[in-house]
Amino acid sequence: MTIQTTRLSDPAVRAFVTAVNNHDREAFMALLAPGATMADDGSDRDLADWVDREIFSSHGHLEVDNESNGGRALIAHYSNDTWGEMRTRWSFTVDDDGRISRFETGQA
Repeated sequence: MTIQTTRLSDPAVRAFVTAVNNHDREAFMALLAPGATMADDGSDRDLADWVDREIFSSHGHLEVDNESNGGRALIAHYSNDTWGEMRTRWSFTVDDDGRISRFETGQA
């Protein structure tokens, strides 16, 4: 059973999932702290390139199964037009100002 996005605990993570599912690149980028970084399957990636390729140009979508670490760690089914659906893990570092400075994802 999935968790409704509106019920996710951490406001920044909730906004991240909402922006992904609404295909709202502008809102997504506004959530990120200056110099934000990310990793996919343990390897750092170019954030702008990865976001365009894996989320926005391929219609990415997250369905969250569970959360931990105060809502800053997720297990979710992620799907996009490139890879189909897969079970994934997501973890977020949120700065004091509520912006995401790093996120990591990969297969769960």
